[in-house]
Amino acid sequence: MKPKVSIIVPIFNMEKYLDRCLNSLTTQTLREIEIIAVNDGSTDSSRAILNQYAQKDERIKVINKENNGVSSARNDGLLIASGDYIGFVDPDDWVSGEMYKSLYEKAVQENVDIVMSSYIREFGTHSKVKDFNHPDKVYSSQKDVRNTILRRLVGPLNEEVGNPELLDAWGTVWCKLYRSKLLKENTVFFKDLKEIGTNEDTLFNINAFYYADSFAFINKPLYHYWRVNEQSVTTGYKPDLFKQWSNLYKMIDSFLKEKNMDPSYFQALNNRICLGTLGLGLNTISKSNKSTISNKVQKIKGYLDADVIKHSFKQLELSSFPIVWKVFYFCAKARLALGMYILLVGVEGLRKIKR
Repeated sequence: MKPKVSIIVPIFNMEKYLDRCLNSLTTQTLREIEIIAVNDGSTDSSRAILNQYAQKDERIKVINKENNGVSSARNDGLLIASGDYIGFVDPDDWVSGEMYKSLYEKAVQENVDIVMSSYIREFGTHSKVKDFNHPDKVYSSQKDVRNTILRRLVGPLNEEVGNPELLDAWGTVWCKLYRSKLLKENTVFFKDLKEIGTNEDTLFNINAFYYADSFAFINKPLYHYWRVNEQSVTTGYKPDLFKQWSNLYKMIDSFLKEKNMDPSYFQALNNRICLGTLGLGLNTISKSNKSTISNKVQKIKGYLDADVIKHSFKQLELSSFPIVWKVFYFCAKARLALGMYILLVGVEGLRKIKR
């Protein structure tokens, strides 16, 4: 029987979490699914665990390959996915039992290309729902999808800049379902993280939403995002992140120019670049970075002095920011590296408290 939904799971050395993830998928209330588990060269017992599950459940398809990163693993899954819709799950996360039934039924009922739910951040000792402050809604025209969701994926405008911590909240792939035909006919695939550092999800979604004619949002947390895994590709110090993000910004800029998008998209990208200094700064002060404080301050000064950052801040309006963020981005705009370092230490402390 042809599956209604294909779920792609990229796996590299996830023996600690794999049972939890796979159990949540094999017990979905939507039974007509295929689970494409891409073993990306694991050296632990992940492969053995996958084989055990595949022997018990014929819906599980295992791909074994040499390690080449999460984007390559997801792309390999996309190539063989046979479901009407495609979803993605990271192996250290898990999903609610009714997630794929809820998303699939909404997609079919509204005949939409992409459907999305909210999610829950899991910290081990407690959970926290990601608040999108957005009602259940269906966008039924390509124009609406582009002018709202696509533009927001590129970057924030006006009062949206006041919440830099929400910069990529809409950009995740793992709380969405995509019409398979949409992705395959438009050759929407993931970029290599070695090129762009992070945000492969957002870049994927910018492409997907450009071609989408419709979109539905379900304001119900159905996905569980595990924030404790120290081996996650989103944790740890990345020394080349500024160079990689510069590549990311160029790719988005080239895409917008190629598609002849209106000026608001370029302003949104400009604001993304400015707000991205928060992520660059937190990466720099990461405890995984063993450099001295002096070297960290110099690293911050280095990217604040870069032309792409200076040019973007010339166009950034600070009026929409709350006072704390106004001070932070004033320091970035004025290229006050030491002041920014001090504020970053405070931001990192507050992030830990808010968890």
